[in-house]
Amino acid sequence: MRNIVSQLFSPYALPSPRGELHLSNRIVIAPMCQYSADEGQATDWHLSHWTSLLNSGAAMMTIEATGVTSDGRITPHCLGLWDERTEQALGNVLARARKNAPPTPVCLQLSHAGRKGSSAAPWHGGGLLTPAQGGWQTLAPSAVSQLPGETSPAALTMAQIKQLSQAFGVAAQRAKRIGLDALELHAAHGYLMHQFLSPISNQRDDQYGGSLENRMRFPLEVFESVRAEFDGPVGVRVSATDWMEGGWDLEQTQELASRLKALGCNFIHVSSGGISPLQKITLGPGYQVPMAREIKKSSGLPTVAVGLITQAQQAEEILQAGDADLVAIARAILYKPRWPWEAAAALGAQVRASEQYWRCLPREAQSIFGNLKIGMR
Repeated sequence: MRNIVSQLFSPYALPSPRGELHLSNRIVIAPMCQYSADEGQATDWHLSHWTSLLNSGAAMMTIEATGVTSDGRITPHCLGLWDERTEQALGNVLARARKNAPPTPVCLQLSHAGRKGSSAAPWHGGGLLTPAQGGWQTLAPSAVSQLPGETSPAALTMAQIKQLSQAFGVAAQRAKRIGLDALELHAAHGYLMHQFLSPISNQRDDQYGGSLENRMRFPLEVFESVRAEFDGPVGVRVSATDWMEGGWDLEQTQELASRLKALGCNFIHVSSGGISPLQKITLGPGYQVPMAREIKKSSGLPTVAVGLITQAQQAEEILQAGDADLVAIARAILYKPRWPWEAAAALGAQVRASEQYWRCLPREAQSIFGNLKIGMR
């Protein structure tokens, strides 16, 4: 086997209390909601979807935002991990998917949607659902709605805040039992932990609102709850900025990252936006990478860059420049489920693949599976 020269296809190790989690390359599949669960339980859709992603050649797959309580889901069709039924379903489906793919670490994103819960699936409009439509009363740091005219969420009581922090810890226990390799806490895109962080959504006047220290309190407590129950890598996905004046910003994110590192955080996944429809995002290829670079520099945490990273050479340059340690691919890998294969061919590297696929490559790309000599009958 030839030496790997590509940074994108060089190995990487995520630290954790139980020891390093070894990744075969630097490509991570980002969590992407499928809105296809049955009362929180994984289904045949997830079996097909996960099996495909596990055969992509990426180093680690991240399972979509998974509710730690039933009212923590974004939609009634979102994945959950809050009781024995959801735990058994997720564990069984994941085990079946893993049987049909090369060994690949799997990360699970734990989440609570807060005021963005009780929503219809995107292809049904995405608006808030009434109880008659299968919706529920949403919860948030403050009784401030996401969109004008929407039913306001109920402001969380102190007791409810503690219960939710504990729910994340219990979900982490369940994740450990079913063999997840890593966990990611969802503190981005306008969901509950981000709602506590941002002054746009958090208007509390107690110990969970006001100052930066107070607004960080709930996400940090959640992290501690999860860290106590899960000894593999635990990371956090953040929105580095709200893209709004007076909102959450990069400087505050850098402080959060440093605090998370002190508590034993193993990686930070840098995204942005989602707190308000009034955000003004400047889009472009790799538009969030500069924020990942600054957070990596200030915190020293292993850092994942994400957002409009669609080309192999683009991903390679991000890593060569030291802007991030890992690159997350999302929609691009739904459109091209073998994106890492194409990237390996472009960069002269190799990936792992199921034996059933070894004969599928065009002649010019055959070296990405190694020097195989497979006869045809």
